[in-house]
Amino acid sequence: MKNNVVKEKSFAFALRIVKLSKHLNQEKQDYVLSKQLLRSGTAIVALVREAEYAESSADFVHKMAITLKEVNETLYWLELLPIRKLH
Repeated sequence: MKNNVVKEKSFAFALRIVKLSKHLNQEKQDYVLSKQLLRSGTAIVALVREAEYAESSADFVHKMAITLKEVNETLYWLELLPIRKLH
């Protein structure tokens, strides 16, 4: 069976997001940011896995485009982290 690098890396990323979310909840008590980050960060691997079983090439491209949107949203939440420390 051929390795799926995107699937492997997105899963590893999701695990790191879960750990970060847990840290934000427990240590920083930042529940809103944590919840948003957890939702978008773990959606990435779910969408990659869904794209694996796309019904057509067009369906695959569509699912991966949605994945890219989740990546962009996750990046936004991650960019807010340093700003939150200032307040």
